[in-house]
Amino acid sequence: MPVSVSGAMHTETAYAKINLALHVRKRLPSGYHDLETIFAFVDQGDRISVQPGDGLKLAISGPFAEGLSPSDNLVLQAASALADISNVSRGAHLHLDKQLPVASGIGGGSADAAATLRLLNRFWGLDHSVADLADMAKPLGADVPACVASQTCRGTGIGQDLCRIADDGVRDCSVLLVNPLVPVSTADIFGAWDGTDRGALKGEDALSIARDGRNDLQEPAMKLVPVLTDILQMLQEHQPILARMSGSGATCFALFDTLAKAKKVERRCKEAMNAIWTLTGKIR
Repeated sequence: MPVSVSGAMHTETAYAKINLALHVRKRLPSGYHDLETIFAFVDQGDRISVQPGDGLKLAISGPFAEGLSPSDNLVLQAASALADISNVSRGAHLHLDKQLPVASGIGGGSADAAATLRLLNRFWGLDHSVADLADMAKPLGADVPACVASQTCRGTGIGQDLCRIADDGVRDCSVLLVNPLVPVSTADIFGAWDGTDRGALKGEDALSIARDGRNDLQEPAMKLVPVLTDILQMLQEHQPILARMSGSGATCFALFDTLAKAKKVERRCKEAMNAIWTLTGKIR
């Protein structure tokens, strides 16, 4: 049976996900949607840590821990799935430091599950490849496989058919995330989509594809959460490389040339709006 690696790092970042573009093509009989998206990842997010212990257990803390149940959290689901597939009986006591808002379109739960797979792969001394972990992650949610690698890529199907793309234009870009602290239901946003196929992604590299693209869920989200219009207008006023809503919302993002510019715009947003959450970082 595999055992934990002595001296291995026992913490992992669950990197925040953003959708640089998100084209919804059609509804599927399964309830999912056929889509095309460009995933990118910020160098910050939630934190998962682990210590030896009997059984699989999870504790949650952090500014967005309230209301989260350890018993049905994706972190434990990911840990249980990896243990079953890998025939691991050794336990793990996990801790989730919840820094990202819940139901915010930046892959919080999916990123947590993906980080758990990466962390326990090391902690238990397993030798699964990133591709293997991504395949194991598919039953956990549409975004989880992309979050396993947490690298800029193109996603098709329900978002689980992944391929790397040129990312020179976005890698190391500074990014500002702004969330109005209004949780949104992914099902509600997709349900508000008008069903119109507005066409495929175009281009070869991440930045050109994103600039030519759109987020088909942005308009329906702005109707359900009107403050998103104000946030996007504020971001656009500062002439970012790109500003858009991520996923099904309600987090919006803006890319800038420098971290100083991102932090300056962050300050302006906080001065203009009281009830917001913000994060600055770099695209990995």
